[in-house]
Amino acid sequence: MPLPLVYHDDYSPALPDGHRFPMEKFRLLRDHLVQRGLSTDAALLRPETCSPEILALAHDRTYIERYCSGEMSREELRRLGLPWSSELARRTLRAVGGSLLTADKALTHGLACHLAGGTHHAHHDHASGFCIFNDLAVIALSLLESGRVGRVLIFDCDVHQGDGTARILESVPDAITVSLHCEKNFPVSKARSDWDIDLPPGMGDADYLRKVDEVLGYLLPLYQPDLVLYDAGVDVHRDDALGLLMLSDEGLRARDRAVLDHCLGRDIPVCGLIGGGYDKDRAAVARRHATLHFAAAEAWVRHGLG
Repeated sequence: MPLPLVYHDDYSPALPDGHRFPMEKFRLLRDHLVQRGLSTDAALLRPETCSPEILALAHDRTYIERYCSGEMSREELRRLGLPWSSELARRTLRAVGGSLLTADKALTHGLACHLAGGTHHAHHDHASGFCIFNDLAVIALSLLESGRVGRVLIFDCDVHQGDGTARILESVPDAITVSLHCEKNFPVSKARSDWDIDLPPGMGDADYLRKVDEVLGYLLPLYQPDLVLYDAGVDVHRDDALGLLMLSDEGLRARDRAVLDHCLGRDIPVCGLIGGGYDKDRAAVARRHATLHFAAAEAWVRHGLG
């Protein structure tokens, strides 16, 4: 069988003209993967929406209800950075459902990838940095509560620290949070992950890849997780509008190969999520995100999965 890929047409609702969040990148990513022959639209797995009960494992029920009903204050929406709409609310619930489905398929087959996900700035009771509900925390808490995993490790390679994930999971010993991020970037006030790897602005391919190898080579044998949630943010790219690191296209490819081989080489399933990526050229950022899916398709064959 082919690599499981998860997507839904709800993922790219319209935003006001000129908005800096590239909401259309999800649709463009789907189009690129289909055009390049990695998948067909019909083969993509379509998720259900996430229920409020599952969301409440990670989030305050009152916050969930207020967001879903459109009762957010102007200040809350300013902190989020996105205007409220019923279409965006539906998209948000659908995308968390997509991340849950991706994790389920990863546990079943060894590897699966979402064409969205990685909303790591969402906190227990508030939105932040374009993130409404924290799919990483929801996955971890859902799988731990159900007993499907005994330990999950979140390997967050977005250029920004996964502050919401760290705070939601700070008292959950079997959810290991690892954030590999630029030290001089959002958020200004950092949380405390289980492992924070602060990177200096301007770091390029060689030093970054060396750090990825060091961190995974140490932490995977140490924790022996039952699942890795891999936030493959491409805002580490040198041309990203909101990043301060200097990875090239080849650096992104090498990073994704390294992460997948470290995990799959130890028989640890991987759930791949795309994380952040920002560029006025929306097609360019979609192509960068596709690096994860092409790397995963190669690893799927290389490691004999399916």
